[in-house]
Amino acid sequence: MAPAVPLALLALVALLAPGLGVAFPGCDYPAHLWCSSREIAVACQAESRCANLSRPAAAPVELSLYYESLCPACREFLVRELFTTWLLLPAEALSITLVPYGNAKESNVSGKWHFQCQHGPEECLGNMIETCLMHEAKNFSTYFPVIFCLESGSSVTKNLEACLQVYAPQLDGGRVAACVQGETGVALMHRNAQLTEALDPPHQFVPWIVIDGKHTDELQAQAEASLLGLICRLYQGEKPEACGGSVAPKRGSCRR
Repeated sequence: MAPAVPLALLALVALLAPGLGVAFPGCDYPAHLWCSSREIAVACQAESRCANLSRPAAAPVELSLYYESLCPACREFLVRELFTTWLLLPAEALSITLVPYGNAKESNVSGKWHFQCQHGPEECLGNMIETCLMHEAKNFSTYFPVIFCLESGSSVTKNLEACLQVYAPQLDGGRVAACVQGETGVALMHRNAQLTEALDPPHQFVPWIVIDGKHTDELQAQAEASLLGLICRLYQGEKPEACGGSVAPKRGSCRR
């Protein structure tokens, strides 16, 4: 977390740029950085005051990843393609939604939802940890590095505290644990099940990639081969500096 902003600095910024002197919840940046990027300006509710930030020329490419926490192919795509592409591209070019559920099955037993996962109970726990993490963190740029840490590490289910310490020390691991162990986590997983079951066409394997609301074999193959190149081709705004393309071997999948 960024250090607290001195009162004198806030006062100075308020004089130089009226309306920028008050911090908002979710704004962990010093006042002098509020106009340094669109993402920070939005977090600090200062976008309308930042004359240097022009409006984006086009909507971001919308990518939804339907996956399961212990699927090797899902972990490889998330770590090697999705996370690196997200790091390279600005928020105005790419918007990501993560839905951890995959090939799981749910059943209603005496009014309570129960889940069975392709890779066993450990995967169900991993799915719920990541879902509850997203629920508690809210901000994508806060929780995605933690999920990357979990998926790239030795254990998705045992490294939460360590990953939080490195990537999001401001988050309370106890709140995530309470979500996992309580009714909130179950309700969130039921929502993931509904989102996954509503896919059209229905998913046949994971990772299942949806681009701008569409899934095709061609889009899936292009995303797995070079996600950065695909997003760069699809984005209709001014091309970001990183849009030089990349090539990676085709990924596998976890079929039902």
